[in-house]
Amino acid sequence: MQNQPVRVIAVTSGKGGVGKTNVSVNLSVALARRGHRVLLMDADLGLGNVDVLLGLKSNQNLSHVLSGEASLDDILLEGPQGIGVLPASSGIKHMAELSAAENTGLIHAFAGLQRPTDIMVVDTAAGIADSVIRFAQAANDVVVVVCDEPASITDAYAMIKVLSRDHGVQRFQVVANMVRDTTEGRRLFEKLNAAASRFLDVTLIHLGSVPFDEYLRRAIQRQKPVIEVFGGARSSRAFVEMADQIGRWPEPHGVQGHLQFFIERLIQSELDMEAL
Repeated sequence: MQNQPVRVIAVTSGKGGVGKTNVSVNLSVALARRGHRVLLMDADLGLGNVDVLLGLKSNQNLSHVLSGEASLDDILLEGPQGIGVLPASSGIKHMAELSAAENTGLIHAFAGLQRPTDIMVVDTAAGIADSVIRFAQAANDVVVVVCDEPASITDAYAMIKVLSRDHGVQRFQVVANMVRDTTEGRRLFEKLNAAASRFLDVTLIHLGSVPFDEYLRRAIQRQKPVIEVFGGARSSRAFVEMADQIGRWPEPHGVQGHLQFFIERLIQSELDMEAL
């Protein structure tokens, strides 16, 4: 097992339908193109669809890890640009409502993961379910995906409020998704940042803006990352720029030993959730 620490990025959103998983997928591929060894985990445990977006077929998923039938390495799929994909189950209600013991079992499964990894992207469920809070609290960085509609902005603010007020997350990267252009994306970020600056003790950073272009729609229909099939599209360039920005982030402080810190923080988050 590698001894180098892994940067863990949780990608989340206040509500569904804002393109969060598409951001996770394309950002993972863009990071892999920069030479990073990327692991993409579908953490929408009961309604996973990362494998569907990538056109991958999985016989086993995280539900089989939970039942003891497989390890994380057993269920690992190979995605574009060599990214590793940990698929979640789809349509299994129980996976979205794990007990404390089951959560602990899934957390400890990470201790045995053998795949060499530099960056782990965690595509969480939407909203403020316990599992979302756990993964966001344990990650090095939290990326909030928001689009320019009142419900998305309100729910993104609520997500940031809960994570900062109750769980100690103070720094958020924001992706303005499905916007017309960078100007609209910047305005959307400023809306969210203005409210957060006024009422919350947090730092919001504009990671980037992703325009919804025709090529992005075509790529989704083909079950391929837009960055792979339409590299010159405006949306593809946006993902490349965000990956470049992430590549310039400083190394996480106080992180040691592969995914050990992530496991420890997940366990601590589990304890915190039980205490609430």
